[in-house]
Amino acid sequence: MSDLNISNFIWNIADDVLRDIYVRGKYRDVILPMTVIRRLDAVLEPTKASVLKMKTQLDSAGVANQHAALCQASGEAFYNTSSFRLRDLTTKSRRQQLKADFEAYLDGFSPNVQEVLDKFKFRNQIPTLVEADALGFLIEKFLDPSVNLSPKPVLHQDESVRLPGLDNHTMGTIFEELIRRFNEENNEEAGEHFTPRDVVELMAHLIFMPIADQIQSGTYLVYDGACGTGGMLTVAEDALVNLASEHGKDVSVHLYGQEVNPETYAISKADLILKGEGVEAENMKFGSTLSGDAFPSREFDFMLSNPPYGKSWKTDLERMGGKKDLRDARFVIEHADDPEFNLTTRSSDGQMMFLASMLSKMKTGSPLGTRIAEVHNGSSLFTGDAGSGESNVRRWIIENDWLETIIALPLNIFYNTGIATYIWVLSNRKAPERQGKVQLIDATTWFKPLRRNLGKKNCELAQDDRRRTVDACLAMQPDEHSKIFPNAAFAYWKVTVERPLRLSVDLSEDALRRFDSAAAEAGETQLSAVVEDLAEKLGTGPHLDFGAVLDEVEGIARQRGVRMTAKRQKLLKTGLGRKDPAAEPVVKKVSKPKAGADADHDALYGRRHIRQSDKPAVVEYEPDTELRDTEQVPFLEDGGIEAFFRREVLPHASDAWIDAAKTVIGYEISFTRHFYKPQPLRELREIEADIRALEDETEGLLEDVLGGGD
Repeated sequence: MSDLNISNFIWNIADDVLRDIYVRGKYRDVILPMTVIRRLDAVLEPTKASVLKMKTQLDSAGVANQHAALCQASGEAFYNTSSFRLRDLTTKSRRQQLKADFEAYLDGFSPNVQEVLDKFKFRNQIPTLVEADALGFLIEKFLDPSVNLSPKPVLHQDESVRLPGLDNHTMGTIFEELIRRFNEENNEEAGEHFTPRDVVELMAHLIFMPIADQIQSGTYLVYDGACGTGGMLTVAEDALVNLASEHGKDVSVHLYGQEVNPETYAISKADLILKGEGVEAENMKFGSTLSGDAFPSREFDFMLSNPPYGKSWKTDLERMGGKKDLRDARFVIEHADDPEFNLTTRSSDGQMMFLASMLSKMKTGSPLGTRIAEVHNGSSLFTGDAGSGESNVRRWIIENDWLETIIALPLNIFYNTGIATYIWVLSNRKAPERQGKVQLIDATTWFKPLRRNLGKKNCELAQDDRRRTVDACLAMQPDEHSKIFPNAAFAYWKVTVERPLRLSVDLSEDALRRFDSAAAEAGETQLSAVVEDLAEKLGTGPHLDFGAVLDEVEGIARQRGVRMTAKRQKLLKTGLGRKDPAAEPVVKKVSKPKAGADADHDALYGRRHIRQSDKPAVVEYEPDTELRDTEQVPFLEDGGIEAFFRREVLPHASDAWIDAAKTVIGYEISFTRHFYKPQPLRELREIEADIRALEDETEGLLEDVLGGGD
């Protein structure tokens, strides 16, 4: 029976047994843990007698620490010391006796299995199943002789194979298929999906193949910070071991993972226990990677992950002290002469936080360093303005020359989402030919359609497609699907462009009344008297030089004994000033020119060289916030910011300048820009032929309609 048929068989148990007992969305609470229990039971059946015998001997000898001896007796990294096998419980007729025996059976599992059961919260389901008299029926269904969940084959009497054994990877595939179906039933969010095996295999080849010849015999650590059911880790382990063996090397691989979902965490741990890797299972940690990193000081050789995207991490952020008080060394670092360079992204999407967390765990003292493959959606490429957390993560990565390749995957390659997805490949030991460069690969057309959709997944990466993608990565040659760029191609300056504030002054009767009202409200009646004298001296206006008007005000104020404070100057500006493009700019500051200053250069940054009282001076104007604008200037712009400004801004706004203090560096990556293929315009004769065909088709139609109404 194929893995798909076994998945269908288990899926149908839910409808056969649990209908009318649970709503469909709750089937998983029973079916997933029962699948694990049956698998564990099948593995332990051949050594059950040996375990019970060893248990008796250890108890008689008063041995307290029995775990190692019992594991040796079972031949696995786990055991069950109850007197029952799962098949022994099917003959129990009384509900309460079955409940007690089944609970005793569960209690007999080793501590590592107990944690798995606890995370499933399976014991909470037993009263419901017993009350509905469904527990025995459920057990019998999982023991159906037509299905083999054991790793050992079921034989005929002549010892020929009746049912093949079920290896661990196939069992993992069955788990993933069941979880995918349950997620689909519950309309899970698009980000909460499992990575298809074809994508995982591609990711494994992308991190291992470029350094295949450099792998040496030894120990390697592999990590996934959003490990789900652990499938990505186990595929990576197999790929690394096989690749090393092909090159005559003997490697030992240790797996590490963290998962926040208790169900999938339980499955990942169960999978490793079933493989006899009890020590490895202890490296699977439960909890949030972002707010509760389980491996804060550990470094890894290889890392793969498919973190949740489009999913809020606000709760994690609050646990970490909020954005203002966050001091986690993974996300607040020293970079670009900034001791508090912040990588914290918006709380609405935490996928790049997982990437930053991984980058903090790279090995720096080994010849191979660390290689990373991580899945992201398109927002990680470009979301976030210059200086934002998202842009800062991209900047940190690219300026450290860690980004090797980004591969655009086909649409609908994942189970529960059809959106565009990308694999980021990173390394802190880039090959010489890759240093200072980034490769973008468009693999969106390299796929094989599925005969039947699996959720949203309607295609797969066949072996040829994966090989083609890896070959494009290894070749690193520019072509229709592969583009090579210098790191600086993704960088830009976000430049703030200012225009001067231009104010005219209206001293008409209506304007004076409005000012008197504003001055009275502000408690500045003395200023009203000053302004009345001003109007009498200067006339109604409008007066186009606010600075000259302000000088007159200050003179009148001195005569009246009124001190012109900053508050009063502001009241004059807001109460009398009116935006007027014909007015003179409002002066902010006047200073002496510096020795050797370039007047033309200074003008670009808002410092205008003039002569004042026949002496040289530098004047700076007040900016008009309503006219403030920004420009993105690529790092590769010939001549840089100044050349761009002279060409693109000054011809349209000759009084503009750059506020250098507000210039920020940003990074973004646009696949659309680099791989866009414009559709050729149709020939005029083709369009004309279509129009004439439509005319012929509709000829006489209007007469028929009107005639039918007579």
